[in-house]
Amino acid sequence: MVEVCAQVLGGPVHLAGDTVQVCITVTSPSLDPALRAQSSDVCDVVAWGSAQIHCQCSVNEARVKLPPTSPRQAEEQAVTNADTSFAPCRGERGRVVLSTKPKILFCDLQLLPGESRSFVYKETLPCDAPPTYRGQLLKYAYKITIGTQRLGAPTKLLRIPIMVIVLQGLSEACVYSESGELAPSNPFLHTPQRDTPRHTALQIIQNVSTRKNLSQYNITNTRGKVVRFCIYKTSFRLGEDIVATFDFSEAEISCVQYSVTLQSEEVIAENCRQRASQKSMLVSYSKAHEVCLNLSHTHLLLPIPLHITPTFTTDLVSLQWHLHFEFVTSVTEVKGPSPLASSKDQLEWRAPTSLDIETMVWDLPITILPTTPSQVAQAICMPAQHTLPL
Repeated sequence: MVEVCAQVLGGPVHLAGDTVQVCITVTSPSLDPALRAQSSDVCDVVAWGSAQIHCQCSVNEARVKLPPTSPRQAEEQAVTNADTSFAPCRGERGRVVLSTKPKILFCDLQLLPGESRSFVYKETLPCDAPPTYRGQLLKYAYKITIGTQRLGAPTKLLRIPIMVIVLQGLSEACVYSESGELAPSNPFLHTPQRDTPRHTALQIIQNVSTRKNLSQYNITNTRGKVVRFCIYKTSFRLGEDIVATFDFSEAEISCVQYSVTLQSEEVIAENCRQRASQKSMLVSYSKAHEVCLNLSHTHLLLPIPLHITPTFTTDLVSLQWHLHFEFVTSVTEVKGPSPLASSKDQLEWRAPTSLDIETMVWDLPITILPTTPSQVAQAICMPAQHTLPL
């Protein structure tokens, strides 16, 4: 039985703008020497092989309505669903939002027993492609589909899932970086190699995520000041830690405890909502909690998971991120321990058994950026090699 093995070079995670490379190896099984002598035709023939990348969008139809299909998309959909030899999206749920042109890998491939042939499939992802995303109301899923057919046998498809992460605004940055090519060139000077979209994206991520922009917020309620919150930046990469400080030294109200939660907000475009009044979907991830009664200063260390989707916006959905704060304050004054008369004295202080409290909430918008695909690949369980028997 002929076996098709496909391996995604560079791993299953890619940045939008990357060139995806897949090594496809077709192997014919070895025959027993006795059977080989009896067989007059020992060649295995594979009629053709083709590959294509496509992105499917599936939605919760009770909450999201897809916009009408354009004539061009309807024509492509009709071709995709036709009963042809190679239909990569056949049987897939949702609508095709991105589809590359299919490429022929080989035709009339003849293999002797034990022989194998390898082919490399290359395709560049658009810089403005949607990211891989599994939300509450909407899902984007990428797959590389490899279709092959032996003579006299039905077509078989090998689907390889990949993850695509997107840096918002990369397409504009790439156009800006390419504008320098229009300037007159000096034939006596060495022309530097133009940066690839991945290099441009990683440079932007590095510049934005390392830029310090100290922000201080005086958090108050109707009765006075609760705390001063200080954060050093509001743009973070996947896998980075959010570091900030709380200053209660000038507080006018006793804060008993606080919690900070990293939350995503999934906002569907207005023209795609089933109901105009429906709210956005909130999902909580990492959380930090601390009892801070009688503390003057404390700090926040909140990790950002590697498997989440960075900030992005498409025609259907916008994914935004923020820090959700909850402060539990005391309605009455809580007196702390009195200062010691000398350093040798010991002091015992007991917290009150009951408190009259109230809770206040606050949201701070932040931006989450991608990171290097190899770092994301370490946090997700997605194989890079797949096998299909023909």
